[in-house]
Amino acid sequence: MAHASDAPQAPSLLTRLQACYTGILHDVMRAAGMGDFTLPPTLRPLIAGQKLCGPAFTVNGRVDPTADPHETLMAWTGFLSRAKPGHIAVIQPNDSTVSHMGELSAETLGRKGVLGVIADGGVRDAEFILQQGFQVWHRYFTPRDIVGYWLPEAMDVPVRIGDVTVNPGDLLLADTDGVICLPLAQAEAVITEAEHMMGRENLVRTAILAGTDPQEAYLKYRKF
Repeated sequence: MAHASDAPQAPSLLTRLQACYTGILHDVMRAAGMGDFTLPPTLRPLIAGQKLCGPAFTVNGRVDPTADPHETLMAWTGFLSRAKPGHIAVIQPNDSTVSHMGELSAETLGRKGVLGVIADGGVRDAEFILQQGFQVWHRYFTPRDIVGYWLPEAMDVPVRIGDVTVNPGDLLLADTDGVICLPLAQAEAVITEAEHMMGRENLVRTAILAGTDPQEAYLKYRKF
């Protein structure tokens, strides 16, 4: 006799999101009239071709050149302690001078089960982090660290990166094309429509490869 627990489990929302790509999410969200969901193109992945997908654990930081080195390191290790497994650390440092992720921190976060980092700032120890296989999106490289200069001051709060407000728990998908932020409340509807749209894309692709005129294929499937 079969039990309810024996029934196949539906794919989780994150599994379904992982199977999407940022271009299709963009097209769905644009068509739905949503705005400000694409993070700035100045952000780049440390590991080319490695997707990053998960909910946001947000960090807002500030520059304080008068900060005591001990104070900055206590605040930083406090962030590392609070970072949530199964999440992406999304850091708005409000700074363009120092690094906001380094080797030991990446190692710590990775061992905790944090999926990766998206920092609107800098990274250092890049070769070591590459060897770890821990994905870090960033704007620049620098050997300069945070000590006596910068500290995280708030976590699990809305942060703004470019024109996008990232709220705690929002879903993020990052691939070679860039980073999309998907508000959690709209995630199910957007992902479902993205899955439908990818199905239509496959029909268009098949038609084009079979020799169908591209405009004819577009008019038939309303997708290109």
